[in-house]
Amino acid sequence: MDEPVYLKRPAEAPATGGDPAVRKRVSEMLSEIERGGVDAVRAYSRELDDWDPPTFEVGAEQVAAASASLPDALKESIAFAQTQIRQFAELQRATLTDFEAETLPGVFLGQRQVPVSSVGAYCPSGRVPMLACAFMTVLVPKVAGVGTVIACSPPRGGELHAPTLHSIATSGADRIYALGGVQALAAMAFGLLDGGAPLDAVDMIVGPGNAFVAEAKRQLFGRVGIDLLAGPSEVAVIADDSADPELVAADLLGQAEHGPTSPAVLITTSEALGRAVIDEVARQLDELDLRGDGSADTPRRAWSDHGTVMVAADRDHAAALSDEVATEHLEVHTSDDAWYLERLRNYGSIFLGSRATVAFSDKAIGTNHTLPTGRAARYTGGLSVAKFLKTLTYQRIDADEGVRAIAPHVVEISRADLMPAHEATAAKRLARVQPDA
Repeated sequence: MDEPVYLKRPAEAPATGGDPAVRKRVSEMLSEIERGGVDAVRAYSRELDDWDPPTFEVGAEQVAAASASLPDALKESIAFAQTQIRQFAELQRATLTDFEAETLPGVFLGQRQVPVSSVGAYCPSGRVPMLACAFMTVLVPKVAGVGTVIACSPPRGGELHAPTLHSIATSGADRIYALGGVQALAAMAFGLLDGGAPLDAVDMIVGPGNAFVAEAKRQLFGRVGIDLLAGPSEVAVIADDSADPELVAADLLGQAEHGPTSPAVLITTSEALGRAVIDEVARQLDELDLRGDGSADTPRRAWSDHGTVMVAADRDHAAALSDEVATEHLEVHTSDDAWYLERLRNYGSIFLGSRATVAFSDKAIGTNHTLPTGRAARYTGGLSVAKFLKTLTYQRIDADEGVRAIAPHVVEISRADLMPAHEATAAKRLARVQPDA
């Protein structure tokens, strides 16, 4: 593939692999919590969050108080978003079906879609709370039919963030805990959550978090299932000369706002558009500076260190570059949006046309915002209702004719594999339905 023309290159190379110090610290914490149980969970909660309540479980009265404290407009917006996420998850669920088919005379093969039994959702509440996390990680498994969904969210200033708590509760969490960080994931994975009736270890842990939370998920994978190993949020925009530079710049900065290491990439077939976007980004950052609250600091650093603008020769070149980037969020602002939708292969979620923007999906449009990062879109999609379902296959033989059709081939393949015990399982069944075999 030909190199593009770069109008802006990132000042820093993207991080690859985890921080060894983070890996070591998380490993030590998980080992200590597994050995020490609830006492170790409490010790880390005191040390890291200055939080040691009589119980970590959040009661109905606390939920009610949090909900009552919110303005009606916010509660209405949360309910709207939940309706959209639920509706899309239900549409996805309808595409995942059970079936049974007779593939040979008397041979029946089938599959069942069976929900995971229990899920632990981690809903962070740090610099930016991300209310929609609960919609994606609590509500969606409930649509899938998961029996028990518990949620953990860290305290902020000695209490749970009221909008986050309301979002978790109204998304359908069965139990809610005011507990954060590695200790929360370990408590869910090891079955150490206190309060009310005892809880077993969950089968799966989902939800975003900082580098320590992501590393804990990585180390716990296998003992429990996980959704994704997510890194910094990413965005790429494909734009031609029909694009609006103001909207393109705004959407690049919208994702750069997530963190100082968030990549923001523009792939354009128009050098003039690329230069206009660079100028517009600078103008909008200056506009954010006027707020006087540091709002521009994070997106400015992300754009400086991880922003890229490249000019492609044509739309085929642009699509190839985009598939190589394999971004988490991909916007397309062109006169050929339908062509790009058909051609592109590697992205977490795609946003077609200037009316669509990543923030719509982040908050309320209905698709799940938990998406692959770090070029993982080359081999996986994002979180969906399907992630909480196990596709379980079965087989049944109702007639001797089915045994006679299959067993001779299994005998031959097992001999070639030098596996006589396998061969015997087929041969003995064949002998029962075909005595002269």
